[in-house]
Amino acid sequence: MKEHAEKEFITEMQREYSETAIDHARNPRNVGNIPKCDGFAQGTGVCGDTLGIWLKVKNDRIALASFWTDGCGASIACGSITTVLAKDRTIEETKKIDRDTILEALGGLPEDHVHCAELAAETLSSAVKDYQELAKFPWKKDYMNNK
Repeated sequence: MKEHAEKEFITEMQREYSETAIDHARNPRNVGNIPKCDGFAQGTGVCGDTLGIWLKVKNDRIALASFWTDGCGASIACGSITTVLAKDRTIEETKKIDRDTILEALGGLPEDHVHCAELAAETLSSAVKDYQELAKFPWKKDYMNNK
């Protein structure tokens, strides 16, 4: 009985989500925080999901990006693909990653989960802004990392 229910669930997911979205939800990339990160932001979506994004920057490029969420599979997929998209891009290129970029990379999401892509895009944008603010005042980064 359990096997049948699981197969039914997977079949339903495959009707609503692309293989890419399912893969990132089931096997998320870049999960967890980055100690002594260069930029961080956390946001809460309209559904109550929370998403955090950490950035490590080297030579004006995202060297590492990671995320954590307490949300659903769509939030996990969005966090995962967002970190993949950001890695190795310049700060200016990273600023261009928006909801539509994330949705396209995932092969779309059901309409009732598009807000997860918005949350990921907004959180990434805030993490980049945090990096830029900290870069202006290097002493703040040292202070924050020694708290």
